[in-house]
Amino acid sequence: MEQITNYKKGIVMYKVISLLILFLFLTYSINGQVVENTKEKIKDKTKDRVENGIDSGIDKGLDKIEKGIMGLFGGDEEEEAEEEESYQENDDAEIDEEAEYEDEGRGSKKGNAVKEDLKTYSKYDFIPGDEVIFFDDFSDVDLGEFPLKWNTTASGEIVNTNRAEGKWFKMLEDYSNYSPELTTPYPENFTIEFDVIYPDNVEWWLDFYVNTSGYIDNGYLPGDGGFQLVFEGENVMVKNYDNGDPGEFRELGSSQGKEIEPGEIVRYSIWGQKERLRLYVNEKKVIDMPRAIPRRFDINYMRFGCITEMMISNFRFAVGAPDTRSRLITDGILVTRGITFDSGSDRIKAESYGVLKDIASVLKENKDVRVNIVGHTDSDGADDFNMSLSKKRSDAVKNALESQFGIPGSRMETDGKGESKPVSPNDTSEGKANNRRVEFIKL
Repeated sequence: MEQITNYKKGIVMYKVISLLILFLFLTYSINGQVVENTKEKIKDKTKDRVENGIDSGIDKGLDKIEKGIMGLFGGDEEEEAEEEESYQENDDAEIDEEAEYEDEGRGSKKGNAVKEDLKTYSKYDFIPGDEVIFFDDFSDVDLGEFPLKWNTTASGEIVNTNRAEGKWFKMLEDYSNYSPELTTPYPENFTIEFDVIYPDNVEWWLDFYVNTSGYIDNGYLPGDGGFQLVFEGENVMVKNYDNGDPGEFRELGSSQGKEIEPGEIVRYSIWGQKERLRLYVNEKKVIDMPRAIPRRFDINYMRFGCITEMMISNFRFAVGAPDTRSRLITDGILVTRGITFDSGSDRIKAESYGVLKDIASVLKENKDVRVNIVGHTDSDGADDFNMSLSKKRSDAVKNALESQFGIPGSRMETDGKGESKPVSPNDTSEGKANNRRVEFIKL
């Protein structure tokens, strides 16, 4: 009986050893391929994480599974450590990005924030008009729909893009025309601003003209005259149609803009003062012509034209450039809508430089003047949040005037009114744009 028992034990031991050898053999055979596959998956996942913003919690779960597989098959410990360090750097970057996003969405926790690139606008003298008569950021239009306040000879739609936040008006190619529904005569002093996601193949234009018919035309240039801005790559041309013969034009001049990469967001600013025309591409002034705008007729129509797909947003048309000195010193109050901020934040946008510089020059020339800087918001968001945000924004303006232009802080007080003092109804985008303002009140 003892011999039989020992025999059975031997059989069992033999089977265990055989299974162990088989397992090691299979492990050895597939080990390299599994490790390589796992490494490739890690690389792909890392790339996917960067490009598509995969949730870090999901990634961490996958990391644990992959780490277990690598441990089972004996992966390269040094390479694993490097990859783990890389993951940690990516996670830290994601945390920083999330904190910055939350910072912008709730108002900066740091307060008095100024974009670092404000200094790059040191030669920027554009001052937006002080009364907004047309504004469209397309926030009230459903994705896939054509914007309500525009007209076209073709088609278009509102889209989101991974290149920028917000909604964008996607214009199609094939010589299409797109026009904001604004047909009142343009004032002698006006400003137009908009953002463009720079297309890959650039060729587009802006027509300004007199059109008594009141509807968009697919012809070359209907009406009795006007002028045109033509964008071909980085070159900008100005053409004048004020000869009473539609379809004929003469080139007034051209300028070479700064180099722009496809996909970059570009801010275009147009400033008309009687016959004078100025055009800015981001912070650079590329056109300044004293006799570019014909005044034989009142211009009342504009249209975008393009032969390549393009996207625009944040279109703003305003009347006049304020007389800062007269309004602040003589009238005792200056209201400006040209100091703008990131949405829900007190971070001043760089294109506000021209307005800040103009106000600072008046304060420097009148050293005995003290001001109260008062921020105002529109009605979007909670009342208490808007009140806090408006105060933070007035503090940010004070900080910018002090740190960037040398105005003593002792000459400035700050306050915020939130949404409590609207000057326009908050039921239109134009009304909201007019309510988002900063007031300088002489003390």
